[in-house]
Amino acid sequence: MDLKQKKSVRALVITGFGLNCEKETECALREAGADVTLAHLNDVLAGQARLADFHVLAFIGGFSFGDHLGAGTVFSNRVKSKLADQIQDFVAAGKLLIGICNGFQTMTRLGIIPALNDGGDQEVALAQNARGVFRDDWVTLVADPDSPCVFTKGIKTIELPIRHGEGRFIPADERVLAALEAQHLAVLRYADPETGKATQEFPFNPNGSVNAIAGICDPSGRVFGLMPHPEAYLSPYNHPLWTRQKLAGSLPEKGLGQQIFDNAVAFAAEHLL
Repeated sequence: MDLKQKKSVRALVITGFGLNCEKETECALREAGADVTLAHLNDVLAGQARLADFHVLAFIGGFSFGDHLGAGTVFSNRVKSKLADQIQDFVAAGKLLIGICNGFQTMTRLGIIPALNDGGDQEVALAQNARGVFRDDWVTLVADPDSPCVFTKGIKTIELPIRHGEGRFIPADERVLAALEAQHLAVLRYADPETGKATQEFPFNPNGSVNAIAGICDPSGRVFGLMPHPEAYLSPYNHPLWTRQKLAGSLPEKGLGQQIFDNAVAFAAEHLL
């Protein structure tokens, strides 16, 4: 697939009101080959940027509206009141949507992930971390190889940074959890870096998430949300142990988070153009 074809993929990154990861997310999508537009939420609500004109949509990390009333609550209410139909059409068209940290929290409140029914009800939540404190660290994640998720294809394990106070994944009930597991929608799990296995142990599971779930997708695999920040690991030198990796000859050519965006743009170029 040539670069010209990938540059026909249009990606929208929504910004504003305390969100603060727009430049990193823009860089990741642009490095993957996409034509990227940054648009303030107010401009999107005013119709100056239409979701229908894009192939990839990113809800980014930060602290939208200061996390008042709970992380992602006010932002999701603004989106739901003005953009619900556009988002529904965007997802129905088979386009790609990623939500990172605050963006993931927003998506769960909108009911667009995991979307196990057509009612648009919230089925999972990102609650306050089990230890009650904000956590800024790096974590090891293990991916489900049988997941339909477009974004994680080819990823077995990955290290990514986290920075959140409300990241503890909780399903609404046992029915939702069973469906997530049965359909392989629990895409990423917090893992012990030594064993590579999912764990409930702190600090490897930094927030106490049920079944160590760090990221999920919808049944189509095209809507993906995660608490860790792939856009914060685009350069190999972002990793806190890059000097050790370099001495050991294991320093990657690019940050491992970039693959998530590469996968998205390549899929969009092949299936949505």
